Amino acid sequence: MRRILESDTGFYYAVGAFTVAIFVIGLVIVGVTNPDTIGTRELIGFVVGFFLFMLVYFISISVHRLEGGDGA
Repeated sequence: MRRILESDTGFYYAVGAFTVAIFVIGLVIVGVTNPDTIGTRELIGFVVGFFLFMLVYFISISVHRLEGGDGA
């Protein structure tokens, strides 16, 4: 784990994976505790929006690597 976090890019990937995990855990908690809170339409919009955000995040990491940001 330490080897992954030694580079900037590895750290950014770890933060992205942690963010996705927190998002999924949050959706599971909302779904279990009160499934009537979010409708299907809102849920799809929320998930698609988050997916687009994470897509841009990971594309920016790839660009950082292509620019030779930290050699990882």
